[in-house]
Amino acid sequence: MALPDKINHNIGYLCTDWQVLLGHGDKPALIWISYGRDEKRISFKDLMFQSNRAANLFSKYRINVGDKMMILLPRIPELFTLFLGGLKVGINCCILFTSIGEDTLKERIDDSGTKCIITSKKYLYKIEKILSNLSKTPTVFIIDSSDSTSKFIGIQKEISEISPDFDTPNIDIGQPSHFHFTSGSTGRPKGVQHLHGAITNIADSFMEVFQPSPEDVYWCTADPGWVTGVSYGIIGPWVNGITQIQAEGNYNAEYWMNILEGNYVNILYSAPTVFRMLMQNNDSFYSRFNLMKLKRIYCVGEPLNPAIIDWGRKVLGKDIHDTWFQTETGSIMIANRPGIDIRPGSMGKPLSYINPSILDDNGHSVPPLQKGLLCLKKPWSSMFSEYMKNSKSYQEKFIGDYYITGDIAYTDKDGYFWFVGRNDDVINTAGHLVSPFEVESALLELTEVLDVGVVGVPDEVLYEKTIAFVVINDSIKDIRIADMKLKLHVSQKVSSIASPKEIVFTDIIPKTKSGKIMRRVLRSKYLNEDLGDLSTLEEY
Repeated sequence: MALPDKINHNIGYLCTDWQVLLGHGDKPALIWISYGRDEKRISFKDLMFQSNRAANLFSKYRINVGDKMMILLPRIPELFTLFLGGLKVGINCCILFTSIGEDTLKERIDDSGTKCIITSKKYLYKIEKILSNLSKTPTVFIIDSSDSTSKFIGIQKEISEISPDFDTPNIDIGQPSHFHFTSGSTGRPKGVQHLHGAITNIADSFMEVFQPSPEDVYWCTADPGWVTGVSYGIIGPWVNGITQIQAEGNYNAEYWMNILEGNYVNILYSAPTVFRMLMQNNDSFYSRFNLMKLKRIYCVGEPLNPAIIDWGRKVLGKDIHDTWFQTETGSIMIANRPGIDIRPGSMGKPLSYINPSILDDNGHSVPPLQKGLLCLKKPWSSMFSEYMKNSKSYQEKFIGDYYITGDIAYTDKDGYFWFVGRNDDVINTAGHLVSPFEVESALLELTEVLDVGVVGVPDEVLYEKTIAFVVINDSIKDIRIADMKLKLHVSQKVSSIASPKEIVFTDIIPKTKSGKIMRRVLRSKYLNEDLGDLSTLEEY
């Protein structure tokens, strides 16, 4: 949906008040599903009034334009209305993962200069542990209490009684809106700042990639602590007037399939990890569910292995469309979508208004089929504006007119983009570059392999050697035979150079909540080093 030129570009306003003005007031904005499968339907009018109450509350306590606010809550309706209410005021908002550790929480509050934190009694202990050690004491609101102390303010009763009317001020597109922290897949997470103007690209990309009909029900399973969960689990559907689902709890195959069937979900957006876990069920399991309403499936977080695409076609009867973007890009840049033939293993093609290029180390374009740095020509509206307190790293992300993604890729003669690996994940073994993704894709073709993560570690002779961490099924009786079979398969499928020098059998592959393999964690585990910040690690 194209936004009118003369309109208030405040993200909170466009997701709520504007939808009511467009006539969507009585339409469900949110179908919230609890652990017990109870449903709560919240209309766009409800969303407007509840976010207005939040905005009035923040204004009363002088949490003002430009102040930073963090939300530490699970996926409950209040999380969304408080986030949107903060945006309406002009507060710079950050949604945190509820699994965040105390040390990481302290670090992020101090680094960002957060003035306000919203949480519930369940997570208050995390804040209590660090409060006295913070450089500045933030205001702490508790949503499920009406009692206040010298340290905490209970807002349960107050927010229910405050006025539901709020006149959202016009806001400049360059005003900070929300920030995230990078995955830490290759180092310490950095604070990534986005602006209210990002809504243009988020709105346009949602329509170009997902292509929803007005009556569609959409479900993005990403945690709102992640960029995907905000861009496409809050902003994208609501700025386009689309009904979306949010569900409590972590992955459970039967629970999720019941949601897809029982709520007539038309569009599903999830992560490779989810599909790999779904693949562990017998094909007959899926015959129990009627998914006729499910029109399209999309994936985000890491490259989509061809084996998953084949499984989706065979078992679900649907194509799974890969999408690519980063915390820094703020919205989808390259994707497979209806109207473009899927080439399994490919990232797809750029969105209509995005101009990516494959560049060499000197910033020169390379021809098709030659690997190089995936770069995006700036600007675009959802592009991040800074790394918080790290201007040097921000400047290093650009070369001339291009943003350097840090990914290695190539194009084919038809303009499809193909992911090779992270610039710092690509394995240099004996002078040959090995893509972890290619090795992982080859191993996942074997029925014995449930999940896999591949890294390079230092080697005195080879410079780096390839190590594969592999999760296998219970049918394997002889580990030595499995070890040989896996290595031989990679040697035959990819190359003898790419074949892992060592296979480590493990119970789980550490991933971020968006599905990215935490290669630095695997690398550190192998080298017996400190595992570092694990706050973005997925919970199973």
